[in-house]
Amino acid sequence: MAEDDTPNPFTRPGFIAGAVVVAALIVTAIILTVLNLNRGSEVTPPTSTPTSTASSGPTPSAEPSGTAEGASVCGLDGEKLSGNVTTAPATEWAFIRTVGYPTSPEFGPADTGAGGYPMCFQHSPEGALFAAATALAVPADTALVEPWIAYALSDGTYRDALLSEVSDTSESSGTRLQTVGFRMLAYDGQTARVDLAVRGSSQGTTVTASTVYELIWQDGDWKINANVANPFDFATIPDTSGYISWGP
Repeated sequence: MAEDDTPNPFTRPGFIAGAVVVAALIVTAIILTVLNLNRGSEVTPPTSTPTSTASSGPTPSAEPSGTAEGASVCGLDGEKLSGNVTTAPATEWAFIRTVGYPTSPEFGPADTGAGGYPMCFQHSPEGALFAAATALAVPADTALVEPWIAYALSDGTYRDALLSEVSDTSESSGTRLQTVGFRMLAYDGQTARVDLAVRGSSQGTTVTASTVYELIWQDGDWKINANVANPFDFATIPDTSGYISWGP
């Protein structure tokens, strides 16, 4: 098929909002289309402020809604309200489909949500890093997407608008995606910006991309920050210079 006839997923009206849910599939789309990124417009704010509404792991538990702001939803200790991550943490890697995600008894995930997704990360820069890398992997299994995003997306101005874009996700066979590095761009204990370097390959084509997550500490866990219109962003990069090497 000629390149001009190839559907470009980046031109869909809901692409930016849907990207927060299907991070793994986005990178796959880059690989398959090999087209320049057209990000389109950001999510339009709602007219009124909305109200909040894998592999083997720990026994599922209910996620409480009223956890004290600094307390972990599953009791993880080691809270840090400032700091950075300057070396790769000790990590065991698990997989959701073909996408690896990091695990640690210290940093998380320390529990499994009712829908079977990994959850509960330490209130620390390392916990935010592990949460972001896990968010990259969970969408690889479409059965996990809806229950996971209902939990993982924070309360906030754009929550309803972002949730409305969650649709038409599909798994892509023959594609491999993995984290290869990270940078902690910002951390203040309440919010975090995590930049992951990821590499994907499909049908002999390999692409490296920067994937930036905006996170917020809410209800005792790191969530994708729905107070930001576009809480997930990425761009292709030529190499991983400037990143700390980390991956399965």
